[in-house]
Amino acid sequence: MTKADIVSAIAKKTGIDKSTVLTSVESFTETVKESLKSGDNVYLRGFGSFIVKTRAKKTARNISKNTTIIIPEHKIPAFKPAKVFLKSVK
Repeated sequence: MTKADIVSAIAKKTGIDKSTVLTSVESFTETVKESLKSGDNVYLRGFGSFIVKTRAKKTARNISKNTTIIIPEHKIPAFKPAKVFLKSVK
């Protein structure tokens, strides 16, 4: 399902025009992105959590040059679904 499909489904369910729904969906995603950039997690009860995980420093190999490189510790965004949501999907 794409963002356009989500906007169409919400507009159909609520009766709100698509442009308003699109603005709301884009505002939601921007707010989540900004929150994660600042280091704050986003919790949606019954749906899940958008969290920032820290990956540890590790050693990797560049096979083509046969060299070892060190990948520094870094942060990545992640989604952890709620237990209620997991049960409904299973």
